[in-house]
Amino acid sequence: MPATLIQPSTVSGKLLYFSPPKDGSRPITRINEDANYSSRYNWSPDQHIVPIEDVRGKEDSYTLDTAGFQFFQHKSTHTSFSNDEEIEREYYPESGELIKKLTGASKVVLFDHTIRRRRPGELDSDPSKRQPVSQVHVDQTSQSSHDRVFRHLPKSEAPELVKKRFQIINLWRPISKPAFDWPLTLCDFRSIDRAKDLVPIALIYPDREGETYGVKFNPEHRWKYAKGMTPEEIVLIKCFDSISDGSVSVLTPHTAFEDPSTPEGSPLRESIELRALVFYD
Repeated sequence: MPATLIQPSTVSGKLLYFSPPKDGSRPITRINEDANYSSRYNWSPDQHIVPIEDVRGKEDSYTLDTAGFQFFQHKSTHTSFSNDEEIEREYYPESGELIKKLTGASKVVLFDHTIRRRRPGELDSDPSKRQPVSQVHVDQTSQSSHDRVFRHLPKSEAPELVKKRFQIINLWRPISKPAFDWPLTLCDFRSIDRAKDLVPIALIYPDREGETYGVKFNPEHRWKYAKGMTPEEIVLIKCFDSISDGSVSVLTPHTAFEDPSTPEGSPLRESIELRALVFYD
């Protein structure tokens, strides 16, 4: 059998998948606690080398409702990304309107954001020093997505909003310079076996509990990225969709990865991800 040829637009990336606890217990991750791995996690990473395709020139082939992600050109009026209050005052409103325009949503509620700056050797225990996430994951489960609506919307609105279609969408953008270093890669929803690949992981905060999906390795997964995304480019990442009848994508596994084709001397990656509840009439 001839070896599979990897096209020039495809690189080999080492991705960390999820491996369940060997004792069969519920997977947990403790947030904002001691950075010691064994105390924060009861599950293990599972490394696999996979082909990751650069979709430059064919970005239009991937949409939110087919692949679960979509690339757009957009220059933000806010460019400093150095102060959380400024981000919430300036970047949130323009981003909310942008998401409404791009999706056709009737209501968008932005509920948080994360700045990531890769700093080799620094610990990731401080919320102000988040590094790119090198673990394949989905930000929300169905349960945590519904919980988000009731957490961030008034009790008078939430019950009615969840009766109609709603989503959780991340808006991801590089900051200040192109993101060649440790870029974001996304898994095409059409290549996922939701029943076999996804495992809920409890996020244990000091004051509450959340939930994400860990993703188990599946050789059918098709990974994509847009090499060297600039601050004038964004990608919308679908983390949840209440339509689950198979007619649209529901979620998007994603992770950062070390791109072996990164140009020498590329600046360390800096990016912002903004998380939004997205509602439709």
